[in-house]
Parts: sequence; C-alpha cells; structure tokens
Amino acid sequence: MRLLTFAHDGAIRIGAMDGDEVADLTAADPDLPTDMVEIISEWSLPRMQSALSVAPRLPIDDVDVLAPLEVRKNIIAVGRNYRDHAKEFSDSGFDASEKQMIPDNPVVFTKAPTSVIGPDDPIVLANDPTGTTDYEGEMGVVIGKVAKNVSKADALDYVFGWTVVNDVTARDLQKRHVQWFIGKSPDTFCPMGPVITTRDELPDIRESWMTTTVNGEQRQHAPISALIFDTETLIATLSEVMTLEPGDVIATGTGLGVGIGMDPPVYLKTGDVVEVSIDGIGTLSNPVL
Repeated sequence: MRLLTFAHDGAIRIGAMDGDEVADLTAADPDLPTDMVEIISEWSLPRMQSALSVAPRLPIDDVDVLAPLEVRKNIIAVGRNYRDHAKEFSDSGFDASEKQMIPDNPVVFTKAPTSVIGPDDPIVLANDPTGTTDYEGEMGVVIGKVAKNVSKADALDYVFGWTVVNDVTARDLQKRHVQWFIGKSPDTFCPMGPVITTRDELPDIRESWMTTTVNGEQRQHAPISALIFDTETLIATLSEVMTLEPGDVIATGTGLGVGIGMDPPVYLKTGDVVEVSIDGIGTLSNPVL
C-alpha cells in the first residue's frame, strides 16, 4: 500500500493512494487510528486490505496531503552515503568535520522533528539567516517494529516502508557549527512524503532511482543501489547502540548534484519549486518561500 495522512472536511484521516484518487480508510473503518505511528505500531495488513476494499475514493485535489507521519523523535540521517556526492561535498570545503572523503563507517546526524513539513508546504528561507539553503533528495526508511541488536540478515524485517525526504540544509550553518544538527534543523527544512510505500509493495528499494529537480531542471539522478551503506547496514549499525521504534525515520543520504557542488554554488531562492521523486513512492514537491 501507499499510505498517506491527509486532511478533509476539517479532520485528519488515513488513506491509501489508488491511482489518482485517495481511498479514505478512516471512513471505511472509523475505529482505525488517525495517527500513522499508531497504524504502524498496530499494523494489520488484512484489516487495511479490508478497509481499502470498501473505502470511498476522493479526488487527490480535494484533500490536503500532510507529512505521512507525525515524527516523534529526531529524524536519523546519514551523510556522505554516495561516493560521488561525498566527493562533491569534500571539494566544496563546507564539511568542517571531515576526516576522510569516503567514510569507513556511516556518518550519522539528526534533524529536529520541528523541521518536518508535508507535500506542497513551503520551505521558508527566512529560517536560514545565512542565505545558503540547499536541497538534498533522499530515500527515507520507516521503521515498523522495535529494533535492538538487529543483524544485517534480519534488518529488512524491521522496515515498515519507504518514503521521500528532502534533507534541506543551511550550508553556512552546517560549516560554522561543525556538528551538522543546527544547519539541518531549521523549521521547514525536512519535507517528507507524499506517502509511505509499504515494504510488501516495494520489496527491493535498490531497484528504484531518486531524482531531484529545481524548477523542472534535473539536478540529481541516483540509484538507491549506489548507497555506500545500505538499509541493512544502517539498521544493524544503529540498533547496536540504540533502540529503534515504530515510526522512526532514517534518511539514507543524497546523491551527486546538490547546489553547493556547483561552481559557483547555487542556493535555493524565493519562487523555486523543488521536487524529489523515487520510483514506487512518488514525488515530493515543495515551493520555496
């Protein structure tokens, strides 16, 4: 299923994409939680399939699609996870914490939950006082059940599904503070969505490609299979030291083609539209304000 959270008639609802329409699962099963994290925690595929079979369909233009889930903890993110992007970032000189161009282990940072916005919500440049706002299209992993000390062999069993993340970044803040958290966490700097595609529907995300455009111009085009540290490695590495919980999101890293890698750098400006697409998930589109 391609699940989404949406607003309709003043209420928050859970739905599933069905072509160009939204199947209103909440209308079909009023006892269904309207919090996606609860849906994930209590996941029952037969119940959801039953609701889907009788759910009324709504035109996508008649609903307000929100971020697919209300993130309760920091988004876990991974830097330098594509070789070509690691080089362009190293060449830019904006990584004040760099020890080596290609990391031997995952480079992990987090983004504040308050940075999350949904499809069509604006990325607000005023939240970056340095004027160096950049995009990073990424695949997001949504955790489906409690994971602690998980092996790589078993890691995919803990994946609920996949989503699209734009790891928007204030580059000067990222460099100035060495640790990346403040440069990654301004309000509105984590667009997410439009859906979560469950793993049963998209079992091998490595076959998908991620594409980012700005005002229709392709800037990034990278295969998920080219990640240096794949989903299994990331879950095994993280769960060795921390407990991952249902609804946790891991942003897995971006590919070649970010604005800081251009000569001269090209930052986002008011009026731009950034779109990040991943095969099997969909397109996340956000205007820049």
